[in-house]
Amino acid sequence: MTAILSLLLVVTLSILVTRVAAIALRHTGLASQTARFQARSAFSGAGFTTSESEQVVNHPVRRRIVLTLMLLGNAGIVTAVSSLILAFVAQGEGGLGLPYKIVLLVVGLITLWALASSQWVDQLLSRLVDRALKRFTHLDVSDYEGLLHLAGDYQIIEVQVQQGGWLENRPLSSLRPDDEGVLVLGVVAKDGQWLGTPGGDIRPQSGDTLVVYGRTDAIRKLTERRAGDEPGHRAAVAEQEKIAASERRKTGHAADES
Repeated sequence: MTAILSLLLVVTLSILVTRVAAIALRHTGLASQTARFQARSAFSGAGFTTSESEQVVNHPVRRRIVLTLMLLGNAGIVTAVSSLILAFVAQGEGGLGLPYKIVLLVVGLITLWALASSQWVDQLLSRLVDRALKRFTHLDVSDYEGLLHLAGDYQIIEVQVQQGGWLENRPLSSLRPDDEGVLVLGVVAKDGQWLGTPGGDIRPQSGDTLVVYGRTDAIRKLTERRAGDEPGHRAAVAEQEKIAASERRKTGHAADES
């Protein structure tokens, strides 16, 4: 019984640690999904080698967070395995039988999984962690996800410029992605060089990566469009104008037509 409770306690602490680390990584500029993935990878020791991992390694604050996660993860995994072994091997007098132990363990893990997946719990933890980070650390804890409404239809996404695509080798002033509701925040060249807030004379090349902000559907249509598809561009612009007009009416910011 004690070993099972110890195992559930270790799992609970592991969930809390990775959640805190994911929120801390998010406040360094990583997207929420990326932050969670990297936090869980570091804690479990999976060590995925991706371009996102390079973003973590090359950032001093993110690197410290991940190193701490690795240390805690090693200790947590060893403790969890030890507790699991003791739970099913140790046979004390008056102890629970094997079927009861399995049921107790499964029910406990399902409960923890449900709590970890709860949106309400996630919001509560986020608020608590935000306050703790603001009070005890020097991290910038501005809620950029909330400021940009990234939880809704708007996202910040990295898109790669494809050969023969609409975005390849044309100046941004000619592409006019903002007319489609997509803002280009920066360009990562093939050699890794970063250009923030690019001007209209910038010509994205095949293999470059654009960091863009906008509606998910608008970004998808922009990246899937082939070169020379002017009708597709005009249709996207018309659709964006309708959406923008609808949003202005909802917020009471419609232009005075008198």
